[in-house]
Amino acid sequence: MGLRLLHLNLHGLIRSSDLELGRDSDTGGQTLYVLELVKGLAARPEVEKVQLLTRLIIDRKVSSDYSKSVEKISNCAEIVRLPFGPKRYIRKELFWPYLDDLADQIVQLLQKESYLPDWIHAHYADAGYVGSLVSRRLGIPLVFTAHSLGREKQRRLLAAGIDHDQIEQTYSVSKRIDAEELALAHSNLVITSTRQESEHQYARYGSFNANNVEIIPPGVDLNRFHPIDFNFEEEQKDLDKMFNPFLRDIKLPPLLSISRAVRRKNIPALIETYGRSPVLQQRHNLILILGCREDSRHLEKQQREVFQQVFELVDKYNLYGKVAYPKHHKREQIPSIYRWATNKKGLFVNPALTEPFGLTLLEAAACGLPMVATDDGGPRDIIARCENGLLVDVTELEALQDGLETAGSSSSAWETWSNNGLEAVSRHFSWDAHVCNYIALMQKRLKFLAPRYFTVGTSQAKNPIGKKLLLLDLDSNLEQLESQEISNLAEKLKSNSLDFDIQLGILTGRSIQAARYRYLELHLPSPAVWICRAGTEIYYADENKSDIFWQDSISVDWNRKKVEKALFDLKDYLILQSVDQQGPFKVSYLLKETGDAILPLVRKRLRQIGLAASPHLRCHWYLDIIPLRASRSEAIRFLTLRWGISLDQVVIVASQQGDSDLIKGLTSTIIPVEHDSSLDELKSRQGVFFSSHPREGIVDGLKHFRFLKK
Repeated sequence: MGLRLLHLNLHGLIRSSDLELGRDSDTGGQTLYVLELVKGLAARPEVEKVQLLTRLIIDRKVSSDYSKSVEKISNCAEIVRLPFGPKRYIRKELFWPYLDDLADQIVQLLQKESYLPDWIHAHYADAGYVGSLVSRRLGIPLVFTAHSLGREKQRRLLAAGIDHDQIEQTYSVSKRIDAEELALAHSNLVITSTRQESEHQYARYGSFNANNVEIIPPGVDLNRFHPIDFNFEEEQKDLDKMFNPFLRDIKLPPLLSISRAVRRKNIPALIETYGRSPVLQQRHNLILILGCREDSRHLEKQQREVFQQVFELVDKYNLYGKVAYPKHHKREQIPSIYRWATNKKGLFVNPALTEPFGLTLLEAAACGLPMVATDDGGPRDIIARCENGLLVDVTELEALQDGLETAGSSSSAWETWSNNGLEAVSRHFSWDAHVCNYIALMQKRLKFLAPRYFTVGTSQAKNPIGKKLLLLDLDSNLEQLESQEISNLAEKLKSNSLDFDIQLGILTGRSIQAARYRYLELHLPSPAVWICRAGTEIYYADENKSDIFWQDSISVDWNRKKVEKALFDLKDYLILQSVDQQGPFKVSYLLKETGDAILPLVRKRLRQIGLAASPHLRCHWYLDIIPLRASRSEAIRFLTLRWGISLDQVVIVASQQGDSDLIKGLTSTIIPVEHDSSLDELKSRQGVFFSSHPREGIVDGLKHFRFLKK
């Protein structure tokens, strides 16, 4: 049987042809790379099936192509679209509340397949988060490519003078960094395109393991991107028509830049540099291909701001007749634009603040166009191999100006660079070479990896938890129930469990012995399952031994002693709880003062030491440090997978601060009248029911979700 592969690329408008590159900040080089990689893999004889999973979008403002649930790319490759979040198209920074829903959907989808994928390749932070959840639940190896990293983006934006709160509000950068840390912690392999990316960007993450990295230079399609040929005369006429309305002297060598209109690409700095330099204005035209637009007022905020800067700078330096920024172009025209610039002895310019990939640089080189590029990330490796231009510090306008003026001053240097680029791209950066390297490395690094525990649906033991599961929290919502409400709930559960329909599960931070002792006082039906010690232990009915499969799956890289040592000097904030509150996979503290501010501090400390652990704050005072792969939510997913229960047959009662993790995904949640105000922001979430009944909130919720027969 051939390889079966799953790629996750969630945030772009992606389809099998006619990509809308540059439409907005989320449709750039990554979208093209992922599609070309999937196509390249599908063409290999070793590969049986490739699925590219992305978001289903129903929105009159975008093409109906993105509303097709399945789109064939080739005989063995397809795009699968799943709905999550709003139906309309939204920018990637708004995805975070809905990613757990998607992870649950993917697990359900894969359960229906005859075979699980050989590996999952997650592209960007949001897909890395989802891939981590799917990988841990099904035991599938995970490959991660960030394409760009949150810490580096934050560093660059802060250096550019943008306020930290504004960065957080616009980019949700803290959620992105957390997702990247999670993805790196779960990844069996990290693919980067450059050594600099690995050593200076990924290395700033606590979960990063240099032994898990492979560097595969990006590939370029040499069938499309090639030197001038016999078709060029027609290409030139079409492009002269495109640029003529902007330019007084179309014969001047162009400075060409092709990118999305986003801040990171630093296009205003290029215009500023050109405007300040009489030499550049005398020698060159400036050609900016910044995606397509109808009316800049209708673009998303970041694009609108970039275009406004473009218009203002052209006006400020009176660059009319010297700068072209056409409103429209077709994707198939891009190779022709490179060749057009090459024919006029121009230069390709990449002034990006950070450039982890550099696909446009390779495209330009493949067409014989030399470059002046940012001294960051991908361009360093490309220039080192191709020797086809100059690197400059684009954060200094004088350095950018000197580099452009120098690069355009020597025709002999231009010829050498042009020839070097053509030869080196063919040798080092062809798409065939990229795909061959990719498969060879995957098979070498992932060949012997197997699921950490049972494969889905293969457990031979009798199902101890029935078809439907109601999960109550012993430490919060059960403690708050009045005796009449407990009696009413007990009666309803007894009358509805006669045919093994509804079973009861208990969530608690206590040990199994303490939990059973307290539960006896409530006179409720006997639970079928206990999720104890903050989700780190699972017990069935009256058994005294925890589920060994769950213990095995969460123990990966867990080190309890190192956790205590890492937090030892935080005595001003934390008090270690008594021995009876501790567990082999749980370190429990009591806060000296309430507040969420302790969580980032503890999380940072754990990451700095590279510990596979995560902090969970409950009821404002109680802090548990547990294995990275453990949580109450993950324990519930484990149970549904092991015993074949559908997530829509699980109802959870949540009421306290820290319960928000239980509310994510496709399970149903009841929130009683008496609940912590931190949960109020979840009222708009599907699958969450806020009861208004003061004494029968749980029964009210069970009726809402049609969990009761009577």
